[in-house]
Amino acid sequence: MRGFREVPMRMPGRLSSMTVGLAVGITAAVVIACAAAAYFYSLHHFESLLDTARRTALAQGELIQAALEHQMIEKDRSLIQRMIQTFGRQPGVERVMLLDRHGVARYASRPLDAGELSLSSPTCQACHRYPPEERGSSRVIDTRGGAVLRTVIPVRNREACYGCHDPSRRINGVLILDLNAEEIRAEMNSDLRLLVVGTSALALVLVGAIGLVVRLVVLRRLRRFETTARLIAAGDLARRVPASGSDTVAWLAREFNTMADSVTGLVSEVGDQRERLERIINSIDDGIVVLDSERRVIAANDAFLERTGRDRRDVLGCCCTDGIPPGMCTVADCPTLACLASGQRQVRICERRTADGTIAWEEVHTSPIRDPAGTMVQVVEVWRDISDRRAAEARLAESHRLASLGMLASGFSHELNTPLATVLTCVEGILRDAQGGPTGDAGLGHIADSAAIAREQVLRCRGITQHFLRLSRGQSSPGDIVDLPTTVAAVARLVEPTARERRVRIEVHAPPEGLHVRADAADLQHALINLLLNAVQACPAGGTARIEVEGSDPVHLRVSDNGCGIAPEDQKRIFEPFFSLRKGGTGLGLFLSLNFVRRWGGDIAVTSTPGAGSTFDVVMPAPAGRVGPGATA
Repeated sequence: MRGFREVPMRMPGRLSSMTVGLAVGITAAVVIACAAAAYFYSLHHFESLLDTARRTALAQGELIQAALEHQMIEKDRSLIQRMIQTFGRQPGVERVMLLDRHGVARYASRPLDAGELSLSSPTCQACHRYPPEERGSSRVIDTRGGAVLRTVIPVRNREACYGCHDPSRRINGVLILDLNAEEIRAEMNSDLRLLVVGTSALALVLVGAIGLVVRLVVLRRLRRFETTARLIAAGDLARRVPASGSDTVAWLAREFNTMADSVTGLVSEVGDQRERLERIINSIDDGIVVLDSERRVIAANDAFLERTGRDRRDVLGCCCTDGIPPGMCTVADCPTLACLASGQRQVRICERRTADGTIAWEEVHTSPIRDPAGTMVQVVEVWRDISDRRAAEARLAESHRLASLGMLASGFSHELNTPLATVLTCVEGILRDAQGGPTGDAGLGHIADSAAIAREQVLRCRGITQHFLRLSRGQSSPGDIVDLPTTVAAVARLVEPTARERRVRIEVHAPPEGLHVRADAADLQHALINLLLNAVQACPAGGTARIEVEGSDPVHLRVSDNGCGIAPEDQKRIFEPFFSLRKGGTGLGLFLSLNFVRRWGGDIAVTSTPGAGSTFDVVMPAPAGRVGPGATA
């Protein structure tokens, strides 16, 4: 169906942008969720590890405190030092210190840096910057050697200690136990790596499972929409999406099918309207073509394509100067260009040469096509054949001219007949006297010949006047069987004095004996005399005028010369009445000759080359054919 374009189908396994979008979205959601879970888990896990380490450090510190308190009571200072160094070498223990109540380190498992235990040092400020009620027993502190978990255990003043310490004091000193927090962080990082690996694997499995489910449950069903839409766009209007089920996709399929039914109905209606419009436009005899602003052919009906003689595919999309064959448009002032420039309707008359070589006249109407905003976007041309109308107008004009000529001929013939009768009587008397004189008298013989020629010319003039009278009265001659050799010889004899005076030679190619045509003898002789006289007058001195007869059915009587010839633009008008190329000519000779010949079913054709001469071909049907007034060859 016209109006649909071919739609390439995609491979079923090719990922669509929707598939990629879903995969990226699901993957991003899973990754973000897993990353957030891993982050919060790592924080919680680290706090759990620290809490465990605090409890362990506190228990360990209390154990050390109990051991140290026993040795303090025993007042064995060397054993206390050895015990602190022993505890300091335990795995995970960075340092063990015993401070007095003034904050001075009495015992330490490792030497201290200068000012390390001053209250202004960063390690001490980690706890002392908080009020006493907010200080905890354990805190992670960053030192030069790394992070440590410092546990502070006060050594309280008991009754057993009163022997050396003032009973009014509550605390005798402080036991500080530093555990390596980097090991806790390393353990936490190890657990976090395992968590990330496991979470990633789980995320991949989850993404794959979700992608598979989405592809099978959603995308595969949505692909049916894509396939159906492409097939409908390609022209398969009956294709629909399977709508089984009660989920959202099934509901969407039913709605899509409802929309497709509506669109199919509209497309069918538009197609019917378009076909109906095309039939209407193609049934018009006038050629119709739509052109854009670049004069490219947008649409054309059959009548226009018939005029171009080309196929629709060869014309559509081409510029009118390329799509229209030469000789079809002969208008110098292009109506389409004028319409595009002015925005107004244009009318031109165009002479078109048809495929068989004949001339057809076209009236070209050009009108603008505007969009809703009023801007001219296209131009429509209507080509109307006015050949019959021009022919009717020409016949009407010719009828008016003939009527005027008939009135003139009637008066002229009536007035000329009387003096012609008198002249004929005198010429016949002279001829009788010359023929009745003495035999052998050369002077009388010459007078007799001249009188005979004068008599023939007077009889010809009288025949012409009689013909004009019949023409003016609408009477037609019944026609005779005319012997062509006799007629051609008589025509050459009558024109010979004029040719001799202009020093032009007349050549007669005698036709075969017994060649006849049906016509009025006076009409045919008059036509041939006019043609031969024109040939003689067109030749220069020393030129040649020729008359010859060929053929049998039809018969061709050709009158040719080697004179000045006729210009192409004048060849179309030489048979019009009162049009003459010779100074002093009446312009009626060829007009009357053509009418005389056509009255008997013949015609006259002319071929001429300026400077090389002309040939007039009189074509007459043979007597066996259709003869008589109004007959055609």
